[in-house]
Amino acid sequence: MVHSFQKGIIYFMKLMEAVPNFSEGRRTDVINTIVRRVADVSRAKVLNVDSNADANRTVLTLAGEAQEVRKSALELFKATRELLDMRTHHGAHPRLGAVDVCPFVPIADMTLAEAAAEARQLGQQVAKLNIPVYFYEKNAPTPERQNLAFLRRGEYESLPKKLQELPPDLGPQTYTESVAKTGASVIGARNFLLAYNISLNTTDIAPAKQIAALLREKNGGLKAVKAIGWLMPGYQAAQVSFNLTDFYKTGMAEVFEACRREAGKLGLSVTGSELIGLTPLEALLRAGRFYAPIPTDENTLIQKAITQLGLNNIRPFFPREKILEYRLADEKISR
Repeated sequence: MVHSFQKGIIYFMKLMEAVPNFSEGRRTDVINTIVRRVADVSRAKVLNVDSNADANRTVLTLAGEAQEVRKSALELFKATRELLDMRTHHGAHPRLGAVDVCPFVPIADMTLAEAAAEARQLGQQVAKLNIPVYFYEKNAPTPERQNLAFLRRGEYESLPKKLQELPPDLGPQTYTESVAKTGASVIGARNFLLAYNISLNTTDIAPAKQIAALLREKNGGLKAVKAIGWLMPGYQAAQVSFNLTDFYKTGMAEVFEACRREAGKLGLSVTGSELIGLTPLEALLRAGRFYAPIPTDENTLIQKAITQLGLNNIRPFFPREKILEYRLADEKISR
């Protein structure tokens, strides 16, 4: 079967994306070494590297033929096992290990079940590196383990107790010096997710946490939305950090406007937003249509979304570098 993901481009392979998050966002030399090893080990392409010093975290986006992506992902675990030490890691973002989470996302000519099979194989390979592995999302053995937040509760510091009370699916189940260094990792297959942060005109974290609590789905807020509040000293701002797990149910524009309303009730305003990693083109077009309901061309919709969401206000937003389909085309991954 041949599946068309981007209009005008036909894919002739099982095309898969991986978006591993690893726990280093400050030491540029270490990040570059890790990324270089990942890039050199297979035919998969590194599409984006998004590091943040306050979070002390890097989000890596890889894409290509499924088996090649898995090969690159495994190299990431090997590199971080050598170069990172969770015993000295601190950052704003919740984390469980050196490679905190590694989702596989089917892009074209591939089902979620097939991506889950690749994730299962990766988990088996990672466990052989003496790293505890928890499966989530499509790979979760129980409904509660589908939720990353459930698995990551208590974060890295809880691992000695977590390994006993919530044993990993694969790998060591006791807290050793090796496990202390690597932490544990969460692996699984899922659909597209948007990591989307909105900045407030305050350095007080309390309003960000309050807004996050109001807007997250599990508290009766927006559908398919997870949220936390945190402080980003590098931006001199508190942020509401969102995961949009289904942008067809709730997109960036709906979240941005809801956040703006709630901030206004607290006497605050939003100053801009940022996308971490890459976004599918349709997610940005939907935001553009929200603000420009009269039909118009693709580029106009993209620029409308960028302007209205303040995507250039925190750091520069270049569509060619941030839209998944554009990066796939530029890397000639379509054939």
